[in-house]
Amino acid sequence: MNQFSSYYQFFSHVWILTKSYWKSEEKKSAYALLTGVILLTIAIVVMLVLLNQWNNTFYTALQEYNTTVIFNELIHFSWLAVLYIVFSVYSFYLQQVLGLRWRKWLTAQYLDRWLTRRTYYRLQMFGTETDNPDQRISEDINLFVTKTIEFTIGLIKAVCVLTAFIIILYQISGTLDFTFMGKVWHIPGYLVWIAILYAAAGTWLTHRVGHRLMKLNFIQQRYEADFRFSMMRMRENAESVAFYGGEKQEHHIFQRRFMILLDNFWKIIQKKKQLIWLNSGYSQIAIIFPFIVVMPRYLTKTISLGGLMQVANAFSKVQESLSYFVDMYVTLAEWKAVVDRLTGFNEHMEKILCEEKENKNVEQSFADNGLELFHFDIHLPNGVPLLENITLHFTAGNNILIRGASGSGKSTFLRAIAGIWPYVSGKINRLPREKTMFVPQRPYLPLGTLRQVLLYPGETKFPDDILVQYMSLCHIAYLSSQLDVAADWNHVLSVGEQQRLAFVRIFLQKPSWIFLDEATSALDEDMEAYLYQLLQTQLPKTTFVSVGHRSTLTPFHSFILTLHKNTRNITMEATER
Repeated sequence: MNQFSSYYQFFSHVWILTKSYWKSEEKKSAYALLTGVILLTIAIVVMLVLLNQWNNTFYTALQEYNTTVIFNELIHFSWLAVLYIVFSVYSFYLQQVLGLRWRKWLTAQYLDRWLTRRTYYRLQMFGTETDNPDQRISEDINLFVTKTIEFTIGLIKAVCVLTAFIIILYQISGTLDFTFMGKVWHIPGYLVWIAILYAAAGTWLTHRVGHRLMKLNFIQQRYEADFRFSMMRMRENAESVAFYGGEKQEHHIFQRRFMILLDNFWKIIQKKKQLIWLNSGYSQIAIIFPFIVVMPRYLTKTISLGGLMQVANAFSKVQESLSYFVDMYVTLAEWKAVVDRLTGFNEHMEKILCEEKENKNVEQSFADNGLELFHFDIHLPNGVPLLENITLHFTAGNNILIRGASGSGKSTFLRAIAGIWPYVSGKINRLPREKTMFVPQRPYLPLGTLRQVLLYPGETKFPDDILVQYMSLCHIAYLSSQLDVAADWNHVLSVGEQQRLAFVRIFLQKPSWIFLDEATSALDEDMEAYLYQLLQTQLPKTTFVSVGHRSTLTPFHSFILTLHKNTRNITMEATER
């Protein structure tokens, strides 16, 4: 009962992942492609039936040394073979086109959901259930689409072949007569029942031997992704590892994860070896088995050589179609692992979106004139309070410096203001997103040209002289010759250069409010003071809120906001200017 429930759940998940595309705006073209594939599959089965009949005619002609019929049938075979090849090629082609279109659509859907309402951020920060979402979008969707089409079309073909050849086999296999327990038994179409019993036994044995493959494949994909991610993480932090001289430790991490991967892969190899033993023996016996069963009728001249070959071919086709799950078992195990991973990813994104919708502890609205917090509480994910009962009003024109001991929640306070920290309650009047800009300590530099990096995340185009002007103001004019050079700028530029580049973005986008989270920590005090003076002269109507430790920041702010770790409250005092 548990196995039936597991299979039912699996195919339910397949349907959930599948149905959205077949109800989408692309459903007409999808159904047209699927119809074409099905028609070509049926045409291939028709060719197989005609080739089966050809077996009888050709081999009977060989037995009778009928030269005319032999050469006519060779020509007949050529035409059948050409049509079979044409149908097979275009069936493959249409399947690939359908797979590409489906993957494109499904990838877009997952990307949208992953990026909507910062789901990617909450999965990374708070979602312990989902590992390697990038792999699930890039690889698992491709595998899901490919294997779903492969399995579905293969099943349709198996059903068509079974329907066609079971009739042929029933008609030509004759009746088996034998005496058992003093009674004469007559079994019409006995080869059909033998084929069914043979396939049923093979399917049962295959499942008994290989059912653990599904779980092993699921785990293997996760281990492969973890191993790949650990190397990618080192590549992204290559300089830090080099400074620490941490190569030995990194090697241990890689080796440990790789050994876990290999250990699980060895278990997969062992199971596949057992399946190959079983499937190879099963397939080889299936070749000779119909000859053994039908040989007495041939030796007694009840059927001709052509009839024998036709029976053997028909039996083979029936047995192959009935053994579809045997032949596809390894693929089914991989398919199930992919479906489980995508379903889990989907469910976790749904959970996060629902949690955000159900967060009724926060009353929020938007205001242009300032930021207001009323009885605002901020908690850690484990429920421990970080800040409690905060009531504040940030007025436009009053620049604020946020300070506090390490661990008091300065960065988390900015996350709550930005609306990306979910563990909050109270009331907040937020600033419109299009009028605000949050600048982290280490700016994000997307892959692309330096021009694209400077304009991120905006899409407004600026002439080169404007870009060069602001780059010169921020003392990175020496990079202006590389505006159209594509590179991994996150590794090309130092942290100090990245922070100056972030100020170029500020001057280009001219937000009304700027929140800077230690955005000048990698710069010397003179450069820091220079950039803050630029903010005041270039953007006189912009209000900025800074997180920082240096006392040299004080002259550029009207108020100091202090977060108290022990009492979990906030005090504000005016600066002496």
